[in-house]
Amino acid sequence: MSTTTEDRETGTPRHTTVGWPPRNRRELLVKSLWIGVWLVFLSSPVEDLVGGRHSTGATVAGSAGLAVFVGVYLTLVFRNIGRPFSPRVVLVLGGVLGVLAPVLAVTLGSAWLGLFVYLSVAWGATLPLRAAYWAIPASALVMYLIGLRSDEAEARGLVVLVLLIGFAMSGVGQLVRTTIELRKARATVAQLAANEERLRLARDLHDLLGHSLSLITLKSELAGRMLPGHPDQAARQVADIEQVSRQALVDVREAVTGYRRPRLAAELAGAQVALTAAGVRAEVPAEPDLAGVPEEAESALAWALREAVTNVVRHSGADRCAVELSRRQTLDGPMLELRVEDDGSGGPGKGPGNGLTGLTERLQKAGGVLEAGRVRHGFRLVARVPTADRRT
Repeated sequence: MSTTTEDRETGTPRHTTVGWPPRNRRELLVKSLWIGVWLVFLSSPVEDLVGGRHSTGATVAGSAGLAVFVGVYLTLVFRNIGRPFSPRVVLVLGGVLGVLAPVLAVTLGSAWLGLFVYLSVAWGATLPLRAAYWAIPASALVMYLIGLRSDEAEARGLVVLVLLIGFAMSGVGQLVRTTIELRKARATVAQLAANEERLRLARDLHDLLGHSLSLITLKSELAGRMLPGHPDQAARQVADIEQVSRQALVDVREAVTGYRRPRLAAELAGAQVALTAAGVRAEVPAEPDLAGVPEEAESALAWALREAVTNVVRHSGADRCAVELSRRQTLDGPMLELRVEDDGSGGPGKGPGNGLTGLTERLQKAGGVLEAGRVRHGFRLVARVPTADRRT
């Protein structure tokens, strides 16, 4: 159950979902209206109080009882939409409603039987399912017994409504609880993933640098002891230290390159944002199908997309850019093809720039090819990578 609102800062649609607390004034208003619309059933008790059918004392007591009932109801139901009370508080507030509804209906007449509708809503939305399945029929039965003393026809008409709306709100309450549990589970999974990534990074750095740094420390101490009497041997130790340090630097760079490897899905999303921000009408595919594409090939294709979009934004002066991603069967085997074409008049000069040269090398290393050049109405870049790892 959700309603759509618009984010103030970005102007993009946002969903106000049951189970989430209000995040701004607009969402607070939406949820207040969603709850407040049910207050229409209070018209009968209010008319009964205003109509002067009761003594002054009864009217004052009825008004106070109605105010307490509505306040507890709104507190219980509104809080349940975002951050529910503890089970003990729910039982206490639900008990207050369970006492007020029959007391007011017995003392003030059949016009107050509608309070049992709110009682059914509150119990259905907040009580556990097993408790709600007993409490809702019980509230309907109590209402009907009270109605036998005042207005049986009114009570008979409300029985079905109390039962239906109560069990319907039980479903809403279960949805709220499930949403809250899902939100907590997602937060836990995200935290566990972050912890696992930190542990993986720590393990990788330990594996990469632990041995090298230990060896550097050992050889440094050895060179220090040799330096006064055996400078030639100390020099060899220093040379070994330099070699180990260079290899450690290479290992760290390779590891960082792996961590910073671009992903095609992320680059597609970034291309949509970049082109739109530059005033270029973008045609970008949705989530790509990367089944069978090695990570190195995907990374090369992602770099190609980034370079192509950068050229379109900076140099082309294009009004439109189309990005296509498709699978091709070629003489070299199955390929995943990326095609970026714009209608700009600018673009690269007569020869390939450094960016295209670097892309060609990346793609060749991944077993792919690059084609780029002017076409009749703009510039086109085509990059292909194999969809099966040829090294296996």
